[in-house]
Amino acid sequence: MSTTPTRPQKTAMLLAQRIVGDINRRGNTVGDRLPPERVMLEEYEVGRGTLRESLRFLELQGVISLKPGPGGGPVVQQPDATSLATSLTLLLQFANAPFRTIAEARGGLEPMMAQLAAERMSDEQLLDLKASVETMEEHLDNQAVFLDENKRFHDVIARGSGNAMFGYLVDALLGILDGSAIGIDYPEVRRTAVHKAHLNIYEAIASRDAAQSAAAMEDHIAQYLKYAEKKFPDVLAAPITWGSGS
Repeated sequence: MSTTPTRPQKTAMLLAQRIVGDINRRGNTVGDRLPPERVMLEEYEVGRGTLRESLRFLELQGVISLKPGPGGGPVVQQPDATSLATSLTLLLQFANAPFRTIAEARGGLEPMMAQLAAERMSDEQLLDLKASVETMEEHLDNQAVFLDENKRFHDVIARGSGNAMFGYLVDALLGILDGSAIGIDYPEVRRTAVHKAHLNIYEAIASRDAAQSAAAMEDHIAQYLKYAEKKFPDVLAAPITWGSGS
């Protein structure tokens, strides 16, 4: 049994956990104001510096926003994948991991997501997925629209999987591996191939064919990796660094 002592958590971190616990206990929702600083100081019996450190941490995590001025203070927010993407990027940077790491991770995650989406995706989400495929087709001459719809397509499938973890992970991974930001270009012939792949995936999901949805997604990610390996091997081999993405 290890005798290495466990590092005690900082008071500010413990306080942050209490604040989040109280947000849940009160049933606070996005836009709700938390008690003002003087009330929180009395309630939690901590110093001003500790409270402000806790609130700043929660702000960085996207749990609250801090409104300045009279009538301001902490306001409850909905966290997104931004802080997750930042944490993953820093972990991968200090592990000297190349961008290929992200592409390979998508190859493992996204077929399972597509399989679950075929079983769980709502009719409204299916319409959103179809709209993404159609918008991409209508703007194949525009790489900016293509990139937006490419991300939207995979985001919709992630959310449609009914597994919140996939939604946040894919959002974070796509945030790190933004092809336009790290030098992977998509000529129109490649955009056309991606659109065809998206159409195949959409049709498999719409028909509720879980196995075919997974297979179509697996092929799509494999073709992406093959294209990037052939045309942009230096990009995939480049180390992940914070600030490389958009």
